[in-house]
Amino acid sequence: MAAHHGCLGPRSEVCAPGDALMGLLDLLRRRLRMEIAWLGRLDGGLLILQGLSGNAQPFGLALGCTIRRDAGVFGRVLAGDLPELIPDTRRNPRTADIISVQDLGIGAYAATPILDTDGNLYGLVGCLHRHPQPSLGDRDIRFLRLLARFLTGYVSDLHRMWEIRSRVWHRVHTLIDSDGLRIHYQPVIDLVAGRTVGVEALTRLPDPRLSTAALFRDAAAAGLGPELETAVIQRALPALHALPDDVRLAVNAAPSTVTGGLVELLLDVGDPSRLVVEITEAEQAYDNPDLVAAVRLLRRHGVLIAIDDLGACYSGLEMLLILRPDVVKVDRVLIKNMSGDPVRRAIVAGITTIARETGCRVVAEGIETRADLTAAREAGIRCGQGYLLGRPTPDPRAACRSPFAFSALTRR
Repeated sequence: MAAHHGCLGPRSEVCAPGDALMGLLDLLRRRLRMEIAWLGRLDGGLLILQGLSGNAQPFGLALGCTIRRDAGVFGRVLAGDLPELIPDTRRNPRTADIISVQDLGIGAYAATPILDTDGNLYGLVGCLHRHPQPSLGDRDIRFLRLLARFLTGYVSDLHRMWEIRSRVWHRVHTLIDSDGLRIHYQPVIDLVAGRTVGVEALTRLPDPRLSTAALFRDAAAAGLGPELETAVIQRALPALHALPDDVRLAVNAAPSTVTGGLVELLLDVGDPSRLVVEITEAEQAYDNPDLVAAVRLLRRHGVLIAIDDLGACYSGLEMLLILRPDVVKVDRVLIKNMSGDPVRRAIVAGITTIARETGCRVVAEGIETRADLTAAREAGIRCGQGYLLGRPTPDPRAACRSPFAFSALTRR
């Protein structure tokens, strides 16, 4: 199995298949006690990796990598020149001299073809390990073949899903590569002092008719969420130099973005203690040890950790327990019409009580009316954000001197 050296890695047609496929690949990897499990679709002379389970970096592989059909282990398996399973490639004379075995460091492999519902060859599913696995045997290859037969009824839907998500990939990367992502900054206001204490970096698209939320949702479904969020953050960070020293810059990141290289990016900023990372509730991965470690490291360098949109999902309390944030942002769905809704007021009162007991700061999102502002202040919320207080603007300096904020806070 030789990765084509034109492999695009994470810049190829990267798409994350559905949870069902990933669950099957996880099962295969654990059952055969291998380091990675993969599924690839044949496209002419290439195999395109459409699914990966495990850490593929040591093998130089990534979702979307293209592997030449006429080179390495996998082509010979398809041709019948190699068996579907070899527990020790270095001792087996048929594989010891194959360049891909040496280049990728393959110590053991298992691979078998997948057919589509018409009986045509779709691709391959298999596993790799860097070290020999002498315990692999006939029972393991029988399990692999069984799983391949099960996947026959799934690959047609997988292919359609892949094509749809490939289009998403191209759309996202067109925006990134053409500098089509615009950053606007919205002030976060101290509701008592009436001054700007922070600005949040928000994404805007060149065509205002397009939905930013839909773009991020589609990117996450295509496995591009971390890349898109990181690109946005990279564009936002230079604004830090334009802000007053006492104003923080807040950026949004899903857990997978935080653990995917964001720490290094943020710690390379001159003064990371002026940053806030707002972790979204979009992914339920808060008990991931890597996320907890990343949050701990960021906090050691003075970065504040915020939970974004608290109250929008049921996982907010889990985030509070695991991440112990410095800031909680109450979702606009709770703030809107809170003044006339005792249920909303009770929920917000509970959040502010928890925050007070744990030393968190609270920010009310979506303050759009004077009634929202009054209700937030009466609930004991110190900071707020919303169109009444200041609209997003491409100029970070302008966000710090929003006239909307001061007049809204001082008039009774």
